Amino acid sequence: MASPWDNLTLAFSDMSMFPFFDVAHYLVSVMALKRQPGSVAVAWKNPVSSWFTAMLHCFGGGILSCVLLAEPPLTFLANNTNVLLASSIWYIIFFCPNDLVSQGYSFLPVQLLAAGMKEVTRTWKIVGGIKHANSYYKNGWMVMIAIGWARGNVNSAGGSIITHFEQFVKGSWKPQGDEWLKMSYPAKVTLMGSIIFTLQHSEHLAIARHNLMFLYTLFLVVAKIIMMTSETATVPFASFEDTLNRIFFGWQQQFLPSEEKSKIKSSFSDTGSSTSKAVAGTSDKVKKKSTKKTE
Repeated sequence: MASPWDNLTLAFSDMSMFPFFDVAHYLVSVMALKRQPGSVAVAWKNPVSSWFTAMLHCFGGGILSCVLLAEPPLTFLANNTNVLLASSIWYIIFFCPNDLVSQGYSFLPVQLLAAGMKEVTRTWKIVGGIKHANSYYKNGWMVMIAIGWARGNVNSAGGSIITHFEQFVKGSWKPQGDEWLKMSYPAKVTLMGSIIFTLQHSEHLAIARHNLMFLYTLFLVVAKIIMMTSETATVPFASFEDTLNRIFFGWQQQFLPSEEKSKIKSSFSDTGSSTSKAVAGTSDKVKKKSTKKTE
């Protein structure tokens, strides 16, 4: 007889993402697009371009995984229901009278609920990507990790890489924000999840899939809520990254001169706090702009 814990995790793993969790994912993705400078003006002047960019934000991970597996990149258009649902979310966000949807989304409880539900979809996309890659390459670890990472990064590596291509075509691409050059927290946590679920799928991790899905999703949701409520951009495992850097890549410091040691130490300390520095830099720019306006 199954225990109450197994019943809970099994029911959780069998939960369908359509329609409520998919709606939350589309809502968060399109709202992130709307916050970009000039996106509202583009939607009014060129709705087709805005809609296409919104679809890249919503289905970017799936498109990237199809490209990596040499599948048609427009496979996502075959799911008419999800495309129509995402298109409806895009329409009401950009063209709702009095901007009611954006005003309702501005409340913190609504943002927490939508962001938490979006993190749930991340787990399902990682698991689905690993299964899909395993059907092509049996026990191909690297392929499974790559596809799980690409599909799970709905609005990070997978989505942003596709949107960076779209920006490159329009001539507005900047290499400073590329996920390949500077991975964000969602990209890192999705890569970690892809590795863990690949080990579980290949039976090298002694844990049931439904238990791992529940625990990993719980970690994602709790970490996301803490980061949003505390308004911090610090990566939860930044200290763990710094420790690994010092263990595996910092052993050469003892053979270097003292001046180079200080430089390396400063670079190690900057790796964990790069995101917070970027936030501080943007706030300083805003302050400078406001002072210039007042002058």
